[in-house]
Amino acid sequence: MINLILLGLPGAGKGTVSERIVDKYKIAHISTGDMFREAMANKTPVGLEAKSYIDQGNLVPDEVTAKLVEERLKQSDTDKGFILDGFPRTTVQAELLDGITKRLDKPLTNVIAIDVDEDVLIKRLSARYICKDCGATYNKISNPTKVEGTCDRCGGHDFFQREDDKPEVVKNRLEVNKKMNAPLRDYYEKKGILSVVNGEQSPEQVFADVDKILSKD
Repeated sequence: MINLILLGLPGAGKGTVSERIVDKYKIAHISTGDMFREAMANKTPVGLEAKSYIDQGNLVPDEVTAKLVEERLKQSDTDKGFILDGFPRTTVQAELLDGITKRLDKPLTNVIAIDVDEDVLIKRLSARYICKDCGATYNKISNPTKVEGTCDRCGGHDFFQREDDKPEVVKNRLEVNKKMNAPLRDYYEKKGILSVVNGEQSPEQVFADVDKILSKD
């Protein structure tokens, strides 16, 4: 049984690692964003409660998000294990999650932090560019177009960079996330379930290191 949280700054490669873990271990990948959308679409009581905050432009309180997580973790596809994506973001949420996993008897088995130097992340994140014609996304470092200046999907030649991918915006985003991540890492380190992986290696090697940690359990 693997019940896992992946920690890491934006661009650290959590999404790629998650996909590989799900492929190998066949566990549920639970993203808070998907959970909100699903609960609101299905008009569950917690979904409607969350929607009332979102519609007013307010942040959804931790207690409501936690109720949503509990609702999702009660579903049978999490019985073999799960990866939580986007929750917890704070130690308050981590404490609420402790309560949930205790009640459902689905304790966390691992918290893995993927470490990447901030300068590397700025380079990675600000290398993203998008085709104006079809919206295909590329990355100058990890996923460039096959022919320079030509979109693989539609053959267009017009590209742009999103405002939040510009280096100065990326740097600010990383600072905000770093402040949020540090207390969480401390929290799980004190519990003795935190492992750290070097995220500057190739995606294959990062997954191999993560897999080594998970296969110990």
